Amino acid sequence: MSELKKFRLINKIEGYSFIILLFIAMPLKYSFGFPIATKIAGMIHGVLFMAFVYQLLEAMKDVPFNKKEALIYFILSLVPFGSFYTDKLCKEKEPATAIA
Repeated sequence: MSELKKFRLINKIEGYSFIILLFIAMPLKYSFGFPIATKIAGMIHGVLFMAFVYQLLEAMKDVPFNKKEALIYFILSLVPFGSFYTDKLCKEKEPATAIA
């Protein structure tokens, strides 16, 4: 599996964990009094975010990301639904596979 595919995979997973944290765990904590929801979802998201940053750095070595693109991808990871836009941008960088 190429570094770009690994990056796209962790990017999607981290994006979904961010959405779950914001739109499921946070309302459970503040509206329904279940603080454990944010502790669990927050910890999982934190680990996935660290994996995202690591994989972004690894992908920079293998794929021709310049520092500006990498910074944009990092900033998009901090915005809800931004990781899905990052995936769209990265899909364009993926080389076309030959159909045999």
